Amino acid sequence: MKQHRILIALFIALMGFGTQSQAALVILDRIIAVVDEDVVMESQLNQRLNSVKAQLTENQRGQIPSDEELKAQLIERLIVESVQIQMADRAGVRISDEELNESMTAIAAQNKLTLQQFRQAVERDGIPYAEMRDQIRREVKINRVQQGIMRTRINISEQEIKDFLASELGEVITADEYRLAHILLSTPNDASQAQISNIMKNAQDLKNQVDNGADFQSLAIEKSTGQNALNGGDLGWRKVVQLPTMFADIAPEMNEGELRGPIQSGSGFHLIKLLEKRGAKAEGQVPQTQVKHVLIQPSEIRTHQEALDLAESLRQEVADGRDFDEIAKLFSDDPGSALSGGDLGWNRAGTFVPVFEQQMQDSDIGRLSQVFESQHGFHFLEVTGRRIEDFSERFKESQAENYLRNQKFDEELENWIRELREDAFVEIRET
Repeated sequence: MKQHRILIALFIALMGFGTQSQAALVILDRIIAVVDEDVVMESQLNQRLNSVKAQLTENQRGQIPSDEELKAQLIERLIVESVQIQMADRAGVRISDEELNESMTAIAAQNKLTLQQFRQAVERDGIPYAEMRDQIRREVKINRVQQGIMRTRINISEQEIKDFLASELGEVITADEYRLAHILLSTPNDASQAQISNIMKNAQDLKNQVDNGADFQSLAIEKSTGQNALNGGDLGWRKVVQLPTMFADIAPEMNEGELRGPIQSGSGFHLIKLLEKRGAKAEGQVPQTQVKHVLIQPSEIRTHQEALDLAESLRQEVADGRDFDEIAKLFSDDPGSALSGGDLGWNRAGTFVPVFEQQMQDSDIGRLSQVFESQHGFHFLEVTGRRIEDFSERFKESQAENYLRNQKFDEELENWIRELREDAFVEIRET
């Protein structure tokens, strides 16, 4: 097949001669594949080849495939990428420099490098940093397209979720996880009762130190004989089934930051601290607050000071015994709550603007707040109830759905990519 090349002619005028040299033809690049309305250039292939070879050289123990074998795979990869990039462009997908920098930083962190160290490593492998940024931008754009398409192609039924939650695997996947820290004071196998009592006293002393503000992890490094002592006693994230029996029995009952012990076992005395917990029981228990308020806003006919004075006056009327609901219905400038006596219903943390949120959290049930200002105007409020709403089952259902969706993702993605490849116009030229 005739090779199509991108050519540039350079006409060089030679100093000191009256004639011109013949045009010199310099080959800069060439097309190796046409993909719908896009092309794959040889320079792209070579850049990708150099990057892959650098990775293989660093990671692979066996023989590296030949350039021809690698090129054949890479051309197919570039074709599929091109089809997806074109789809992203048609859909208006754009990756800002800020988003790109966040992705670059995350990649560097995964390799335990700073962004600057990552850049140095890339350039040390002979890959220009600008090219690496461009490739990562393409990958982020492609990922965004894939995620969007998969959301429409993958459907998880309620029955699938129920069946998964009822399975043994489902119970394991959705089980809560606990991050515990542990101090062990060991007892010798032949320890006397006096020795055991003394070790127990030492364990109790350590607990008292922690209760009085001492750092648990520092004490673990200094005093613990456990295997995780140098990590501050940190056992890492574990599900109940992964914990020692004595820990598994108490971890679900503990609150974050709580310290238990000394607990005696055959190996000695233990102090256990729950650093964090996550999962349905931990994250599905959502504190909610019921609150009502009156809002008075400055306006074209009401100055800032007049709005404040009116809010103060109305609050005093409620404090003197006038019905809060009546005041809200007659005077509140919040149309969404005024007709219901200022009632905002049950709300979780983070629903309102920060200053309102803080006043709500600081107020006792049934006690009228002082007048305070937000960007909306002047408020006073009254908390009418607090509760913990249990969303743990809903949280488990969400976990199950995400797991099942991820299971189907790769298979469905392969199907979609194959369909894209088959439907695309592709002309591969000689390499």
